[in-house]
Amino acid sequence: MTDNGSIAAATWEQVELARHPDRPYALDYIHAIFGNFFELHGDRLFGDDHAIIGGPAALDQRTVMVIAQQKGRTTAERALRNFGMANPEGYRKALRLIRQAERFQFPVIAMVDTSGAFPGAGAEERGIAWAIAENLVALAQARIPIVTLVLGEGGSGGALGIGVGDRLLMMEHSIYSVAMPEACASILWRDIARKVEAAQALKLTAADLKRMGLADEIVPEPSGGAHNDYGMAADAAGAALRRHLASLEAVAVDRLLEERYQRYRRIGAS
Repeated sequence: MTDNGSIAAATWEQVELARHPDRPYALDYIHAIFGNFFELHGDRLFGDDHAIIGGPAALDQRTVMVIAQQKGRTTAERALRNFGMANPEGYRKALRLIRQAERFQFPVIAMVDTSGAFPGAGAEERGIAWAIAENLVALAQARIPIVTLVLGEGGSGGALGIGVGDRLLMMEHSIYSVAMPEACASILWRDIARKVEAAQALKLTAADLKRMGLADEIVPEPSGGAHNDYGMAADAAGAALRRHLASLEAVAVDRLLEERYQRYRRIGAS
């Protein structure tokens, strides 16, 4: 195998690890890291979307607002959670929680794990693009610290809908990209079989994003992946969240917003 082929194969291995069916999901991390998590439901407009969960929780001596994308493990759970792909009401629920967090001055911890927002006709009819756009504005302007942790997959606008913040942390075997490899291959070459090539071109691994200056920290996982030791993965994630949240809480809010603004202005600058 050529060097290029070896790199592509290694990248695809990361994609498969990020999607491993036994990988810990958001609720596994929430129950291991936080205390007194109280889940809030509904967007106050249409309904409750189980692909996005959230509510206040205790992180040591502070209250935080947790917002996360949740996948399901059994067939019934996958149907309930829509495979972690949120509809507009999910993003509007997240928006409600962001505004509550700002009102009560709770830092936000966002946990990303989705291949993308749900692309169905109903989602389009109910304004999925508008719902995500509203969240981008709210997160960019929120006068509270925001730490984002990518647990497995971070796909496209579906991830960004809860993923804008002051720090981006990635689990060691997570991925984050403008599109998932299959979608990229279909768009560029009209050939999903070229997904491995697309994955390499997308530079979507945690190591890629750290090297490009987009991710602030890679959170180490147990040997072979987080699914091999949930406790060890959660301990590492919790330590990273505490460390970055403490550093953000020491920054004056006006400076925090300016640094957040500059952070996103720098993306793509050569």
